[in-house]
Amino acid sequence: MQRPLWAPWRIEYILSDKDKDGCIFCEKLAEDRDKQNLIIHRGTGAFVIMNLYPYNPGHLMVAPCEHISELEELDESVSLEIMDLTGKCVRVLKQKMSPQGFNAGINLGEIGGASIREHLHMHVVPRWQGDNNFTAVIADINVMPQALSDTYDLLAAGFRALEHE
Repeated sequence: MQRPLWAPWRIEYILSDKDKDGCIFCEKLAEDRDKQNLIIHRGTGAFVIMNLYPYNPGHLMVAPCEHISELEELDESVSLEIMDLTGKCVRVLKQKMSPQGFNAGINLGEIGGASIREHLHMHVVPRWQGDNNFTAVIADINVMPQALSDTYDLLAAGFRALEHE
């Protein structure tokens, strides 16, 4: 018997206008609504934001505060901060979600897989044995066992703890 897998949060992304004006990262960063915008941490030149349409629970992105699309345009201090924050993402995810591995990387340009190509960002995706199993291969489905708001609360607490070390 076939059983459906439901991923209702994806329909918003599937149906959304991908060619809208403005930059989603810049827009969210300019607002003072970090929890609603899923911004977990603000640094000096970079910030950490949860992916609204994650590949896995805890999928984070580290982006420069400045609107930059090319890796070679990054100021050295911001480049270092992005790598530092990527390491902190891994640390917090290990502490709070116990993943068994990670995918971390930057997709540059549309052909390189960047869905938001106008604002550079590093993906940090926690992975577990069998997390997606065959579903991502045969049906482009991701099974999300935790609500975004619950994941936000969990990881934001981890970043706050890092600030007090």
